[in-house]
Amino acid sequence: MPTNLPSEAKHKWAEVSAARNPRVKLQLMQEFLSLVPKHKGTAKLCAQVKKQMAALRREIEESKRKRAGKGGPKFFIEKEGAAQIVILGLTNVGKSSLLTRTTNAKVEVSSAPYTTTEPTPGMLQYEDIQFQLVEAPALMEGAADGRAWGLRTLTLARNADGLILMVDLEANPIIQLSIILEELEKARILVSKPRARVEIERKHMGAGLRIIIFGKLIDCTFKDVEQLLRSYGVTDAIVKIFGEANLDDIEDAIFESTIYKPAIILANKMDLPKAKENLKLLEEHVSGNLPIIAVSCKNSQGLDKIGNT
Repeated sequence: MPTNLPSEAKHKWAEVSAARNPRVKLQLMQEFLSLVPKHKGTAKLCAQVKKQMAALRREIEESKRKRAGKGGPKFFIEKEGAAQIVILGLTNVGKSSLLTRTTNAKVEVSSAPYTTTEPTPGMLQYEDIQFQLVEAPALMEGAADGRAWGLRTLTLARNADGLILMVDLEANPIIQLSIILEELEKARILVSKPRARVEIERKHMGAGLRIIIFGKLIDCTFKDVEQLLRSYGVTDAIVKIFGEANLDDIEDAIFESTIYKPAIILANKMDLPKAKENLKLLEEHVSGNLPIIAVSCKNSQGLDKIGNT
C-alpha cells in the first residue's frame, strides 16, 4: 500500500517538486521529513529523501567552491549522440582502456587505483550512429552511502540512458558484479526490467494532467491513480504507465525513487589465463538476465560487439 502520508506532507512534497533553487529545495525537503510519520512503512521513503538531501548539499558546496575559485571535479556531462552510456566498475577493471580503445577520448591509463576522479566522455561510432560513452570514477562498497565520490558517480548513472557494468576477469567477477549491483540497488537504480515503469513529465502551469496507460493497473483504478497524483500536487504533467503498475509504483515515481536503466556486462581481460574459467562462472551466475560481452581492451578482442548490443 502507499505510505498514506498526511495531506500536509503531500502538499509539502509538491513544493519540493516545484522548487528549482537547491537551497530552497533542501529546506523544503527538511520540512517534508518533519511532517512524515516515522514508522516501518515510511522508513525507505525517509532514507531516500535523506540521500537526495545529501546530494543537494554536495551540489551547494560545489557551487560555493566554484564561486571561490576552488572548483572541484565536474560531475555533469552534457549528453551528445544517440544515447549516453555510463561505464561503471570497481577500480582497475579497464574503464580508461575501454574509453581509449573505442572513442576519441584522451585519458590517462594507469595501474594505480582510483586514477579517474572525474567523468570523462568520448564518442563511440557504430555504423552511422554515435553513442556517448562516459567513464565514471570507480565505484566501491559504500558508494551509495556517500563514501568518496560514490553518490556523484551514482547520479551520473541515474541520468544516463544506459549502463556498462565492467568487471575484471582476472579477479572474481561475481564479487565485483555483486558490489556494483548492490550499490545501484541502494541508490534505487534497477538494471533488471521492472514489472512496472512510471514516467512523470512535468509541464507548465495550466497544461493539465494527462495519464497514459500502456500496460494495466493492478488493485487500483484510473480514478485512484488520478487522485493519488493530484494529492501530491501533480496537476500539470504527462504520466506514462508501462507494465503492471499499482499505487505503490505511482507513488514511487512521484518521489523519483526507483528508476530502470538498460545495462550490459562487459567482462574485460580475456587475454589473461584465468579469464575463460571466470567468464564461465559469471555466465552461470547471471543466467541470461543481462547480456555479457567478453572483451580484451589490451588487444581489442570483442570491442566491436559493444555498439551492436
